[in-house]
Amino acid sequence: MRVGGRAEVLLEPADPKELREAVVAVRERGLELRMLGGGANLIIADGVLPGAVICTDRMRRVFRPNEANSGEEDALGLVDGIEPSARVAFDRESDPRLVVWCGTKMPGLAHTAAKLGWTGLEGLVGVPGSIGGGLAMNAGGRWGEIWSVVERVLLIDAEGELVEKTREECNPSYRNGDLGDSIAMSAVLQLGVETVPAVTERSRQFLIEKNKVQPVSERSAGCIFKNPDPELSDGRSAGQLVDQAGCKGREKGAAIVSPLHGNFITNRGGARATDVLALIDEVRQVVADDSGVQLEIEVKRWIPSQK
Repeated sequence: MRVGGRAEVLLEPADPKELREAVVAVRERGLELRMLGGGANLIIADGVLPGAVICTDRMRRVFRPNEANSGEEDALGLVDGIEPSARVAFDRESDPRLVVWCGTKMPGLAHTAAKLGWTGLEGLVGVPGSIGGGLAMNAGGRWGEIWSVVERVLLIDAEGELVEKTREECNPSYRNGDLGDSIAMSAVLQLGVETVPAVTERSRQFLIEKNKVQPVSERSAGCIFKNPDPELSDGRSAGQLVDQAGCKGREKGAAIVSPLHGNFITNRGGARATDVLALIDEVRQVVADDSGVQLEIEVKRWIPSQK
């Protein structure tokens, strides 16, 4: 969204070991902890944000499980594996899995899988943000969600211990990875095998369709509201409800409800977080008055005194 203030403390670990050390150090000092990936699905308030922010941007490794090591920790990314590359000869059909660290960007990950002819991540094309946040919120869209291909994850729990969980143990749901107070460190993704042209073309078509209806290239935090229960909204999505309430194009400062898609607010340049947050509240009220539906906010908000 390109709005908001600054962090009181910023830590930038480069690998899983440093990430765990950072988390433990912050918690031992009693500081409020916030995890920052790519900044998607997030609005940060203006001013100084108290506590510590841990940014995972340096943790972008993607590799295949190291077959020379059978240890579970190795497969989950604590020990280097084999870099995925379409130029290196290997049996791509026998084990189509990828190990990803939490700072890995989802669009880049989808591109890597496509180059290998591995399917299952095409739905993440054009979805901003990193894997850590994607796992926490079960990121995705009409063509699939990240948890549909997760085999298992490695988490840092509330006590700072490493905990491995399978998809079934996490029991993710719509826009919720159900991780609680745990932090996703890395994940193993189980993909399918197709041809490179087939996966690449599907990804291309998905991106074309998304660009037609969403302001993908503009400054936004992604979808602002969760889609409501179809029974409560007569099958209308959040974007449709905003549109029918006449809120497309509504402005607050330099923040505007996208004329292209009602569930996006974009920063036209120079917007403040205060403008964006006020516009969200305004749109919610107008939609409630118009349709009787109380939209639930999907985007995360970092506001002092709130977690």
